[in-house]
Amino acid sequence: MATLREIKGRIVSITSTRKITSAMKMVSSSKLHRAQGTLKDISLYAKSLHHIMQNLLQDGFTLPQDENRPVRHAAVIVFSSDNALCGAFNSNVVRELQRLLASYRDGKVEVTLYAVGRKVFEYARREGVHVGRNYEKLSGVSAYAPMAALAEELTGRFERKEIDRVEMIYHRFKSVGTQHLVCEPLLPLTLSPAGDDGASHVAEYILEPDRASLIAALIPQSLKLHVYTALLHSCASEHAVRMIAMQMATDNADELIDELTVAYNKSRQQAITSELLDIVGGAANGRM
Repeated sequence: MATLREIKGRIVSITSTRKITSAMKMVSSSKLHRAQGTLKDISLYAKSLHHIMQNLLQDGFTLPQDENRPVRHAAVIVFSSDNALCGAFNSNVVRELQRLLASYRDGKVEVTLYAVGRKVFEYARREGVHVGRNYEKLSGVSAYAPMAALAEELTGRFERKEIDRVEMIYHRFKSVGTQHLVCEPLLPLTLSPAGDDGASHVAEYILEPDRASLIAALIPQSLKLHVYTALLHSCASEHAVRMIAMQMATDNADELIDELTVAYNKSRQQAITSELLDIVGGAANGRM
């Protein structure tokens, strides 16, 4: 049985850990609130841009970004976190990446990985996966510039036929308690025809200078926004998962402290009772 000193030491240690997990939960909550605001604003812009693109492409256009061809070389953008203590966030990403890499190996497709987050980069380095570029310290940061540059680079390589497909793996944020891991194509471009989103009205635009010029200008912006939105979804999901994980850790610490406090009080009471019995026994023996 543990001594009073050992139990008290465990209580002090767990109390210190609880302070850390509680502070991390509050930090994640603050970052999540900020990420949700940014994601909400970007989502409104992305939805409007997507609706415009639907209308511009409703008559059908042949675009260099939507060319479907046999896949010999693929690029995969994977969004993970830089740090741990976020539940199964990173392990789920790695598991989905393993599934995708296995499917590409079966088809003898060469894969280049673009890692956003230290955890997936460490996995790729251990497994010998070719990494085109590694992005770190983007969690919680509205880092549009590097994501736009990445989208531009991959679009250029796709148009030059250096790569035949680009996919993204990330967590799509729905709510604090719900984040869906998705693997979706970025290139070739897939844009549903106008009306597929349930809209009954197709807007009529006055186009200047002409439709082809506008499409050529808007598609790169749409692809950049798509990658940046994936980063925001991943960041918001990471903060949500970490906040929940730290809340659970704090609750577990509270339970352990309560149990140890009860055990400490019982042991202390037993020690006091034992000492009283010794005193009473010694006094009785003295009178005899």
